[in-house]
Amino acid sequence: MAKKNGIVVDAGNHDRVHCPVSIELDASSVSEPERLGLVLAGVNTAVQVDTSGNNVKLTWLIGKLGKGKSKIFDIRTKRALNNKGGVELVDIEGEKVSVFLNGKLLTNYYYGEQYPRPFLHPLNGPYNKTVTRDYPMSGGPEGERQDHPHHRSVWTAWGELNGTDNWSEMDGHARQVHQGFEVMQQGPIYGRLVARNHWVSNKGKKVCEEIREITFYNNPAATRMIDYNVKFIATEGSLHFQDTKEGGILSVRVASSMDVPVGGLITNGHNGINEKETWGKRAPWCDYSGTAHSKHVGVAIFDHPDNFRYPTYWHVRNYGLMTANPFGLSHFYGDKSRDGGHKIDKGEELAFKYRLIVHKDDPASANVSEHFHNFISPPEVTFG
Repeated sequence: MAKKNGIVVDAGNHDRVHCPVSIELDASSVSEPERLGLVLAGVNTAVQVDTSGNNVKLTWLIGKLGKGKSKIFDIRTKRALNNKGGVELVDIEGEKVSVFLNGKLLTNYYYGEQYPRPFLHPLNGPYNKTVTRDYPMSGGPEGERQDHPHHRSVWTAWGELNGTDNWSEMDGHARQVHQGFEVMQQGPIYGRLVARNHWVSNKGKKVCEEIREITFYNNPAATRMIDYNVKFIATEGSLHFQDTKEGGILSVRVASSMDVPVGGLITNGHNGINEKETWGKRAPWCDYSGTAHSKHVGVAIFDHPDNFRYPTYWHVRNYGLMTANPFGLSHFYGDKSRDGGHKIDKGEELAFKYRLIVHKDDPASANVSEHFHNFISPPEVTFG
């Protein structure tokens, strides 16, 4: 192989822990891509090979790499590699896709027509217990809050889109209708699904199309990680995201035992604490931590610099809601003249990229800020 000196991963200015990295090879230089592997200091490294594009893409996880340090991985093509385990996607047609990490359930992507819109539930964390609320999918544990039935664990929704309500489940609400999966991949490093949805009015009139791409990484239990991308396509005419606080391009409702009044903690990327210092404020990330199933855990959403109005505004409440909301400016500033709505013309697209992590302990102990830099400024990967 031409790249005989291997692949160099440079940590740069940040400590890297459980960080995914990728590199692409010229397909013409690889005779048996399915047998590609990486070796670090004589030890095989699990790698996922994607041949769906024009090139051959390798993806693997960096366990630990201190800032300013580098590692060199050698490429192997002549040996069988142990890539057992990993991420498995099981589609129960018409209802859900179950996501397993090394045989244990991480989450389900529910898309059946019985639901107003797709969602993830549960969101199992470091102790294989959910960090999101069970209601309204089930009654939930004793003491769980049963308000806001449209807060379905992890979801995407918007309350005023061309005059339709695709946030609530009140009379006359709009819907997101699953059309099918364009991609469903699984392997030792990640599982990935790409779903196409139609956003429709309460009368079934199509408003727009949406592509939802979710990647589930095979990270160690201490830090579960999901990349969550949403792309809106104005297929039917102009598309107006109207100014409202009732919405989130990525939304999470945490387990009620993590709510702030019972000991939970909201923290944002500017060290804002709880609702008073985080609601309606801009920040590159937001974290909700507390006790779930007797364990101290947290869940964070990372905004990406490529996103509209980065860093985003946060509709985050002490009662357990956390959403990335870039449009509700009149509410956040308390000024009705400050319209945060945004319109795209027919044929245009509006895309968002987020990363969601589930971690042990509080955000400082879990190094959430360093995980954020894994997302927005990943290690440099080059051929040596």
